[in-house]
Amino acid sequence: MASRTSGTKTRVGKYELGRTLGEGSFAKVKFARNVETGENVAIKILDKDKVLKHKMIGQIKREISTMKLIRHPNVIRMYEVMASKTKIYIVLEFVTGGELFDKIASKGRLKEDEARKYFQQLINAVDYCHSRSVYHRDLKPENLLLDANGVLKISDFGLSALPQQVREDGLLHTTCGTPNYVAPEVINNKGYDGAKADLWSCGVILFVLMAGFLPFEESNLMTLYKKIFKADFKCPPWFSTSAKKLITRILDPNPMTGLVKRETRFTSKCSANEILAKIEETATPLGFDVKKNNFKMKLQGEKTGRKGHLSVATEVFQVAPSLHMVELRKSGGDTLEFHQFYKNLSTGLKDIVWKSGDEAVEEGSSSDAGATSSQ
Repeated sequence: MASRTSGTKTRVGKYELGRTLGEGSFAKVKFARNVETGENVAIKILDKDKVLKHKMIGQIKREISTMKLIRHPNVIRMYEVMASKTKIYIVLEFVTGGELFDKIASKGRLKEDEARKYFQQLINAVDYCHSRSVYHRDLKPENLLLDANGVLKISDFGLSALPQQVREDGLLHTTCGTPNYVAPEVINNKGYDGAKADLWSCGVILFVLMAGFLPFEESNLMTLYKKIFKADFKCPPWFSTSAKKLITRILDPNPMTGLVKRETRFTSKCSANEILAKIEETATPLGFDVKKNNFKMKLQGEKTGRKGHLSVATEVFQVAPSLHMVELRKSGGDTLEFHQFYKNLSTGLKDIVWKSGDEAVEEGSSSDAGATSSQ
C-alpha cells in the first residue's frame, strides 16, 4: 500500500505522507497531503498485529464504518480507511488551531459566554453522534481541538473501541490517562451507558472551561475515586446560578438520572395492540406519520425540526402475562423536540399508563404520566 515516490516522500494511496505529528507505542499520526486535491489531512497509522493481539478488529471495523457516516461541523471527519498487510491507515480531517485547553493554559479560564459557545458546540456534536449510536467514552481536553476559525472539533469520536495505547498519539498531555473526566460508573467497571458517561465528561469539561481547574483533583487515586463517586465538588463563586445548576445536574453520580434523556419507558396493563393503536391515534394529530411492524412502530415527524425530521421508535415488550412495557426512543432529530413530543403524547396516553404507587417509587418515576426515563 505505501510506496515511495521521487525523493523520499512516501505515498499511501493518493496521500503523500509528511512529518510525524505524534507517536505512541502502537500508533503514529502523520501529516499528509491529498495529491489529487492538494488538501491537507492527518493519517493515523495503526499496527495491525497489535490491534489483532487486542482482539479488537471486529469492533474497530464496526466503529469505523459508522464514523464514515458521521458528518458534523464539530466532529473531525474520517475520510477513508485503507489497509496494507501490516498497517491500518485512518485518514482524518487535519485541524490547525491546537487544543481548546491550550487556550486556558495560556489565557486562564474563559468568560461564561465564551465557555457557553464551546459547550454548545460540544453538546451538539455529542448529541448528533449519540443519535447515530456512536459514543466517545473518553472525552477529555486533548480530544477537543480548534480549527483555524476557532470552531471546536472533537477528535477520536468512534475510535473509542481502540485500546488506549493504540489511540495515544504520543504527544505529551498532562491529563493523559487520568480518570478526572471519567464518570463514576465507568470507574466502577460494571458496564455502563456510553451516552451517560459522555455527558458526565461534558459536565467536567464545562466546569474546567469556566473555573480554570478540575472539579475533582487529588494526587491519591483512591481519594479521587471517592470524590467522583460522591460527586464531591464545589463551584467557584464566579459561576452564575444557572451554570451551577446545570453542572450540578450533569455531575450527578447516579447514572439513572441522566440529564439529556433520549428514551422513555412506561408500563401498561392494556394489550400490545391496544397500546399501539392508542399511540397511533394520539401521534397522528401531532403531525406524525406512523409505520407499524409487529410490536414495533416508527413515528416520523412530518415537519422538519432543528435537526431534520424527528423520528421515534416505539417497541412493546411483554414483562408479565398482563403487563407490557412500552419504550419510546428518539432515533433521529432533536432531543429537546423529542421531549416536547413525549409530553404531548403522554397527555393523550393517560388512560393506558399503569401507575402503581410502589412501582412508581421503585422505578424513580418522573412526573410524566408515571413514566420512568433513562437516557
